[in-house]
Amino acid sequence: MKVVFFGTPHFAVPTLEKLLNQPEIEVLAVVSQPDKRRERGNKLIPSAVKTVAINHNLPVWQPQRIKKDPETLSQLQHCQADVFVVVAYGQILSPEILAMPRLGCINVHGSILPQYRGAAPIQWCLHNGEKTTGITTMLMDAGMDTGAMLLKATTPITLLDNAHDLAQRLSVMGGDLLLETLWKLESQEIQPLPQDDGLATYAPLIQKPNYSLDWSKSAMELHNQIRGFYPNCTATFRNQGLKIIASLPVGDAYADDPTPELAEIYQKLPDLSVISGSPGEVVSIAKGVGAITQTGSGLLLLREVQLAGKRPQSGWDFVNGNRLTVGEVLGNG
Repeated sequence: MKVVFFGTPHFAVPTLEKLLNQPEIEVLAVVSQPDKRRERGNKLIPSAVKTVAINHNLPVWQPQRIKKDPETLSQLQHCQADVFVVVAYGQILSPEILAMPRLGCINVHGSILPQYRGAAPIQWCLHNGEKTTGITTMLMDAGMDTGAMLLKATTPITLLDNAHDLAQRLSVMGGDLLLETLWKLESQEIQPLPQDDGLATYAPLIQKPNYSLDWSKSAMELHNQIRGFYPNCTATFRNQGLKIIASLPVGDAYADDPTPELAEIYQKLPDLSVISGSPGEVVSIAKGVGAITQTGSGLLLLREVQLAGKRPQSGWDFVNGNRLTVGEVLGNG
């Protein structure tokens, strides 16, 4: 089977590697977003997918606008690929491109469609407190994640999962599901299932205001925001910016059937039944763990933070390094 792979970030890498490890599959070329200037020195940095492609001596095409790039369109047509595989590529494919491969264009999407169509499904499913998510493979059409569904795989979401953790898990699942999809599609064992548009929800690009924390929200709402938009959610501390990188809502409501990691944290917590304060107020210090903050409803443990201009640090190091005391108040982001 001859494949052209479209992808850009780390999320797409496990799927590309799965394809490259299959002797029955020939990856003809890789299409990725143009290199971007990042980090110190403003150097051009290749995408994660391009790096893998170069290491395997694959042709890499990086058009600024693929729909209007005649050279790339000609190369894609000339490939005569059986299928185009698309994983978090970052550009919309034109009907002309979608019609090129024999088996069509297959997208590996990080949600259980038709829920969370769009650019940031993993982040928004965490933000919204979903208990389960997954991967859907689909035949692409001209819409935004609206194509007929092929296969699905699901995974539970734990209380400590953040967007990075969940993306890593889903990316591996996506590679496995894509291979199963290709073989079953080739042997006509899959009947594509149209999506029910009436059940669709959307996961738009994350904007800067989405990162701002408001302590009047509940502990669970704040925790879901922090882990969903990891690691960028912001509050203030002593008139400085403060990123909250990892948190945990604490109290009896969250202590059922804890994982070993959660159980270890819970053992270090003080008696929470007599603690209360105003939203944003530090109401207790958990020795060896970090500060416990009052929210609009419930208590939130700050497990990892980053002061403006500083490196990330554990909640306990933040308490000690700043001599944090009960009664101090964190501001909204």
